Amino acid sequence: MAERTELRKKVGFLFQPKRQAARDMAQQLAEVVRDLAEEVWVCSSWEESRSSELAEGTELIVCLGGDGTILRAARIASPRSIPILAVNLGRVGFMTEVPAGDALREVPAFVNGDGRIEERAMLQAELGSGVASPLHGLNDVFVGRRGRCRLIRVKVTVDGEPVTTYKCDGVILATATGSTGYSMAAGGPILHPMAKDILMQPLAAHLSSGTPLILPPDTEVELEVSTTHEAVLSIDGQVEIPLDSGDAVRVKRSPLVTRLLRAQRPAPFYGTLMQKLGTRE
Repeated sequence: MAERTELRKKVGFLFQPKRQAARDMAQQLAEVVRDLAEEVWVCSSWEESRSSELAEGTELIVCLGGDGTILRAARIASPRSIPILAVNLGRVGFMTEVPAGDALREVPAFVNGDGRIEERAMLQAELGSGVASPLHGLNDVFVGRRGRCRLIRVKVTVDGEPVTTYKCDGVILATATGSTGYSMAAGGPILHPMAKDILMQPLAAHLSSGTPLILPPDTEVELEVSTTHEAVLSIDGQVEIPLDSGDAVRVKRSPLVTRLLRAQRPAPFYGTLMQKLGTRE
């Protein structure tokens, strides 16, 4: 990529507040990047209202933490089409790009124009009549029980066609990115991160098939809950909305995408995956 001749207007740093190393590195990188940007801001990834305000006019957000920090950043960055550069200070870091030990050397180069943009599909969830604003998630949408260890019923309709009613802990709808998260822990398959398909994974289905389904990208799924106990709609495991019996959640591929800043030469996905999972010899 050609060398940049102008300063970036605004660069933000989001850090995982429970990790002192992430907080310290955010401050260190901000000082280094001040020579490459007209404005630099630093904020905890848990302060979503404040970071949303700071993100206006931002050209790049650098995340310091793990995949959970990226999920929070995606909700801030995707509506504004801001690229995200992720520095791994977490445990696994399926989505991160820069190892913590290389951050002080590599991040300035990315800020200065190195790298390429990788777009990841997201999901949109809409509750009820659609009066409330749709919610968007990079990993997954979960509809299921909350609190008590009691099964609930989730009626699944795909593109207007009734499929089945699961008696289960819940149903996960995941993106390809989210296929290495909650869905994988529940026994679901792993999709290549650039796939646009939607993965449907029932959890602990009782007296019905628990086989996951891979749905085409343009599919719309409705999940209707029936329960005498608490139920919840969860986005990326971070945003939760209580559900009442009879509530229906409509889920489809979001018009938004998460834009991840990557190195020019992409890392081999399958080899990296096996390494992350600890199964590579």
